[in-house]
Amino acid sequence: MNQQYIQKLYRYNQWANARILDTVAKLSPEQFLAPAGHPHRYLRGILVHTLFAEWVWCKRWTGESPTTRLKPEDFPTFESLRSRWAQEEDDLMKFVEGITEERLNAPFQYTSMEGVKFENTLWEAMAHVVNHGMQHRSEAAAVLTELGFSPGDLDMILFFRKKL
Repeated sequence: MNQQYIQKLYRYNQWANARILDTVAKLSPEQFLAPAGHPHRYLRGILVHTLFAEWVWCKRWTGESPTTRLKPEDFPTFESLRSRWAQEEDDLMKFVEGITEERLNAPFQYTSMEGVKFENTLWEAMAHVVNHGMQHRSEAAAVLTELGFSPGDLDMILFFRKKL
């Protein structure tokens, strides 16, 4: 896998997450916490799940295997979630920007939340995280649109056209 591609993929991921989070910031606290007919039952749940995935995988890539999940109740307000997201995004992007092609193409071992040991090539796991985020950003975008706050298009080609 190509180092530059993975880095650009993660910059896209960061851009798309920001579009969602910037839109969520326009909601009332009640809308942020309201039940939704989507997996994870609430917009907050969708966002916490997305953040959790980025956090847990970054921890795994740096040699840790967390055994506890981030939970929606850990974030009583959108501001608390956004603050934590910013911290975790900084760590994630530092890891991504420092990655080498040798490391991308090497296997790494980790233990799942259930205690099962796995081995994957690093780039495969990194690609998975962005793809996983895309699914949940789509769910969040659907909830936001239903609430009258569409985040707009999240297409990767739009990000590429902006030359970010």
